[in-house]
Amino acid sequence: MADTTIDKARVLLTPTARRSSAWAALAAAGLAAMAAVLMAGVMVLGPGVRFEEPALVQPAFPNG
Repeated sequence: MADTTIDKARVLLTPTARRSSAWAALAAAGLAAMAAVLMAGVMVLGPGVRFEEPALVQPAFPNG
């Protein structure tokens, strides 16, 4: 009797084999590529880079 319950538990605990999807692999590769591009942008710009606001453009005729 104990053997049958152990066998039933073993069957329930064994993970079922799932087919891997090509779409899932493509999405994972795309996510990894996007992360690599973002990290490369951070490394190229670095922490000391600042984008300063441009000076205000003055009109050609300030009075009119």
